[in-house]
Amino acid sequence: MGITVHDKSSQLPEDYQKPVPQVTGAEALLHSLLAEGVDTVFGYPGGAIMPTYDAMTAFEEDLQHVLVRHEQGAVHAAQGYARANGEVGVCIATSGPGATNLITGIADAYLDSTPLVCITGQVFAHLLGSDAFQEIDIVDISMPVTKWNFKITHAEEIPSIMAKAFFIARSGRPGPVLIDITKNAQIETLDFSYHPCTQLPSYRPEPSPDQMALQQAASLINNAKRPYVLFGQGVVLGNAEAELQQFLKKTEIPAASTILGLSALPSEHPQYMGMLGMHGNYACNKQTNNCDVLIAIGMRFDDRVTSNLDYYAKQARVVHLEIDPSEVNKNVRADVAVLGNVKHTLPLLTRLADKKTHTDWAASFAELHAIEQKQIIDSDLSPQTDALNMAEVIACLNAVTGDDALMITDVGQHQMAACRYSRFKQSRSLITSGGLGTMGFCLPAAIGAKLACPERMVVGIVGDGGIQMTIQEFGTIMQLQLDIKIIILNNQFLGMVRQWQELYFDKRYASTEMQNPDFPAIANSYGIASSRCSRRDQLETAVTDAIKHSGPYVLEVFVGQQDNVFPIITPGASVTEMCLQTPAKEEEDSHEN
Repeated sequence: MGITVHDKSSQLPEDYQKPVPQVTGAEALLHSLLAEGVDTVFGYPGGAIMPTYDAMTAFEEDLQHVLVRHEQGAVHAAQGYARANGEVGVCIATSGPGATNLITGIADAYLDSTPLVCITGQVFAHLLGSDAFQEIDIVDISMPVTKWNFKITHAEEIPSIMAKAFFIARSGRPGPVLIDITKNAQIETLDFSYHPCTQLPSYRPEPSPDQMALQQAASLINNAKRPYVLFGQGVVLGNAEAELQQFLKKTEIPAASTILGLSALPSEHPQYMGMLGMHGNYACNKQTNNCDVLIAIGMRFDDRVTSNLDYYAKQARVVHLEIDPSEVNKNVRADVAVLGNVKHTLPLLTRLADKKTHTDWAASFAELHAIEQKQIIDSDLSPQTDALNMAEVIACLNAVTGDDALMITDVGQHQMAACRYSRFKQSRSLITSGGLGTMGFCLPAAIGAKLACPERMVVGIVGDGGIQMTIQEFGTIMQLQLDIKIIILNNQFLGMVRQWQELYFDKRYASTEMQNPDFPAIANSYGIASSRCSRRDQLETAVTDAIKHSGPYVLEVFVGQQDNVFPIITPGASVTEMCLQTPAKEEEDSHEN
């Protein structure tokens, strides 16, 4: 079995919205998915959702179901699908443990603003509250991590609730929605009629731009001597990449990205200065406290970007372009807030902005970057040790793929190395778990991304810890024969925790050293080609062979056990207090100087 690519060129969602008499609730659910343009769902069957799975057999030509090996794999795959192509991801699970196994992925999607519709089966309505077999109140459990949720107890509710679910998931600031459907509602019959939802009372997903705020923002920007743009995933979610480039072209303001904003600007863009955050680029963080006007575009001032708020950009006037009013003034006070989708607000601001140059200010970034280049980047990419470094693996991957891979990462040191050193030509080329930092994210998210974008080279970068949290999804790759390349960076440690233990816990390496299995052998047992690399002179050939292989491939690369990711902002420190090396090494160098 391989990938099924549904050709819907002659079949529009409207064609599926026609009335259908006397269908079951399960059939109505599937008709609703088709009416919303869904062609792929990820899931795992079980008792309370079985009527829906039974109904799927009649929908196989239009709706592909991907059988994952764990419900957490289903929701992460739906996330990868949604983030790769911008559509709503859909996953399905049964009641009880099936539903609760979705929660980690739902929480991840909530923090990273990923549009999902998660469907769970539930016991018969008359058994609710009786502690029936596999009954769990997933609506109450999921409430803190969903944009909206609802329990359907009657079949006739299904079309209108599903329409509402998709509208809420994809509109405004996107997010996950959970719909719990009792078993009787799946069995009962109704006359199906579908009407897409376009508005709801008291729900205002996109605030209208305020002309006064735009004029105030433009005035601050036009009078700035050292303006600085920080952009985040809001640019990607709003499909505003071109609008961002137009704004930067006119104003010539230096710009830096959050992790989730990476690839919104091509790496080669002349005004792109690098990545913000705890392990971001030295100049990008330092200049936050040197600018006079800070323009935040589609980002929420997460603590990994700001570090200690008491010392964050206190000298700057702040302009915040944001779709979600609750994010304005939550962490950083904005002098001017421009509410709305940046797809719409950025062009309005661009028209009001003066065409200017900021040559000296931009040059000051280069001076700081040269420090990082000398102290960190050069040694990362050309280490003076026998052991391979994660950064040089990523650099090799860039060269082999021509900077054009769709990169999925897990969470840990390899994630930071990939974010720091990957290079991108097009948007939606990096998918990673940001707000929740979920280990195990990579493998299933790569599955979803490949199904969303079968034409793209999809490469997963994962550590030896994270791969073992969802390694069973090798089975899904095997069954679909997905052409995904997985690179396991194996340092035989939980690397990020080990680094913190070294730096902040007096080198007490409690429960972080790992005895690992033979990863290539496990891959081979799933029918996936594999190889292993441990030497620098093998690396280019190993990566090339993996990328050029036709079909799924797992490459295990052994990297240095004691390697750390620098720079780093020590928790509680200012963004200007980035450590370029271990404190002991910094002290040693200061004595030498």
